Amino acid sequence: MTQLLWQKPGVQVDERIQHFCAGADVILDREFLLFDIQASRAHAQGLQMIGILDATELDAIERELATLADDFASGRFVLDETYEDGHSAIEARLIDRLGDAGRKIHTGRSRNDQVLVATRLWLKDRLARLRELCLETAGIALTRADVESGLPLPGYTHLQRAVVSSAGMWWSAWAEAFIDNAARADDTLAWVDANPLGSAAGYGVNLPLAREHTTQALGFGRMQVSATYAQLSRGKFEMAAIEALSSGMLDLRRLAWDLSLFTSAEFGFVTLPAQYTTGSSIMPNKRNPDVIELMRASYASVAAARSEIEQLLSLPSGYHRDLQFSKGAIFHAFGRGLGALELLPDLLRNLEWKPEAMRAALEPSMYATDLAVDLARAGTPFRDAYRQAADPARWEAGDADASLAARVSPGAAGDLRLDLLRERLHALGGQAEGAPQT
Repeated sequence: MTQLLWQKPGVQVDERIQHFCAGADVILDREFLLFDIQASRAHAQGLQMIGILDATELDAIERELATLADDFASGRFVLDETYEDGHSAIEARLIDRLGDAGRKIHTGRSRNDQVLVATRLWLKDRLARLRELCLETAGIALTRADVESGLPLPGYTHLQRAVVSSAGMWWSAWAEAFIDNAARADDTLAWVDANPLGSAAGYGVNLPLAREHTTQALGFGRMQVSATYAQLSRGKFEMAAIEALSSGMLDLRRLAWDLSLFTSAEFGFVTLPAQYTTGSSIMPNKRNPDVIELMRASYASVAAARSEIEQLLSLPSGYHRDLQFSKGAIFHAFGRGLGALELLPDLLRNLEWKPEAMRAALEPSMYATDLAVDLARAGTPFRDAYRQAADPARWEAGDADASLAARVSPGAAGDLRLDLLRERLHALGGQAEGAPQT
């Protein structure tokens, strides 16, 4: 390992303790290093603006930071246990290449605001991707809701056959869900879009740091004003980002549950794309829906990450090393969560319904609610109509298409109001996309 930034003369570093303190930091920092380099460039520009660096030194630092970013992206530079963390790796590289100019880069900043700004930029990037995936998913669901609006599908409550529903209602539910999820990602992105760089260790420094410049240079919507609150927000902002992710993951979990049931032999309503299934190691007859089962399981990682950060925040004000563990939590949450959501659009584009099986699952009892409402519309008090419609003797096979067409309450099969969902989707920058293959 290179010389530790904080190491004092005559103090022996215990390798076991150092390994415990560093943990997986140097591995995790590979995820954040390019953002750390980006922030270092903006910080160097600010130092030149207040006279700490001259123009020649700034040019050299910017050049070396760009080279380091290229080397890292291409694999020529590897962030490994030679370094304590990504921050020290950047500084060591600049010192090695530039000498005293490199030694000036840390003026006015702490590793505290260095990790804050790199993490904040990373969160913005991940939330933007979450938003994109939610919009894409909503667009596919909205298109299929329109195309398959009249396709009958059993509706269930308590996992019991309840009423006649439709593929259109199923798709429109996921369309609206993921529009909401995109909106929440958007709102959270706007909320975390605050620049903490220049807060140092949480108490500022005796230099007129160019915080307005770094805010603009790094593309932040605003400056996080209080140096102390910048430190207090660590973990709080990460938890908010995970909560936005968890909205999409909760819906994905329920959608995956539906597909797990619908693809079973007992239901038989859906065929999954072949690449979304795997075989058994011992039973040659099996095709298993492993992908949707792992999609369903992925919420657990997101929920665990949120819980871990929440427990870390049982702290007084100021920086505490406990917060180091928040990096691993957000990395694993977004890694697992976005990994699952990335697979969702193609799954929804290409799954195929089995209309014959869906219609065969409709039974006379599922028209009882229609009968009760018809009797009430004809003048029978609803509670009396309900009792009459509960009599199995009055149940008979119905017309699924007519039942769906008659369901004209707003948002039901006969009046899906997809135009309203389309307007919301467009307002967020999304759009419905091509109809599924037939």
